[in-house]
Amino acid sequence: MPTPIIVAKIEILKRYKPIAPNTHKGIQGHALLIGGSYGKIGAMVLGSKAALKTGCGLVTVFVPKCGYEILQTTNPEVMVLTDVQEKYISKIEYDFTPKAIGIGSGMGQEIITQNALHAFLIANEIPLVIDADALNILSQNKGWISILPTKTIFTPHPKELERLIGKWNSNREKFEKTIAFSKLHQLIIVMKDAPTFIINGDTIYENTTGNAALATAGTGDVLTGMITSLLAQSYEPIDAAILGVYLHGLTADIALPETGYQSFIASDVISNIGKAYLSLG
Repeated sequence: MPTPIIVAKIEILKRYKPIAPNTHKGIQGHALLIGGSYGKIGAMVLGSKAALKTGCGLVTVFVPKCGYEILQTTNPEVMVLTDVQEKYISKIEYDFTPKAIGIGSGMGQEIITQNALHAFLIANEIPLVIDADALNILSQNKGWISILPTKTIFTPHPKELERLIGKWNSNREKFEKTIAFSKLHQLIIVMKDAPTFIINGDTIYENTTGNAALATAGTGDVLTGMITSLLAQSYEPIDAAILGVYLHGLTADIALPETGYQSFIASDVISNIGKAYLSLG
């Protein structure tokens, strides 16, 4: 197994691009987040707010109809497109060209949603972040992975990773199988865990931020929004993944003295993204 590159502040500063003083929302990137289903619209609320807080100029979400009022009320800065179906996604349609797309959070695995994902993937050429139910659908339809753009970012937690690459008997085997999967499909794999590793072919990056406070519902949805936002801001996919994971973990390190482990929630990640950026100097 290759020796991991340690992702600490010095590594991040090689990749971080400060905001130009004369920029405007039209050149700060437009992110599209696709997902949500009845009872899981909160995933899109969290992801879209995180995308905005991470710096992209515009964020649009595509959700089932039941998510419309929720998103418009909770995130007034976010634009909302809706599916024709009330409770789940059945056909993904939008009339603009985003700079990056994040898909899967809270999406569910209805058969019609699986078909909608397939049709979307066939037509799509935009840089992608794939999470949650979209990963689970791909694990059941592995042939679809071949149609993804090069350097698509997967963000699986351990069980989602297992569904994609199969079971492993040791930590070494897990890494070997993940590296092989990344190389075969030319994907970047964010292995969410403690610590989180980012796999880009034979190159492994080990994140140094974060703590047990992140073990709470919704933090993965926030991470998807953050990475998609960075991708929309024209970061290279590997840099978007590394910087997103680092900032995400850093928010928990910053918040911990005030929240403790138990009372930290996913929204606390979002509320501390600004402080995480400020710490970069």
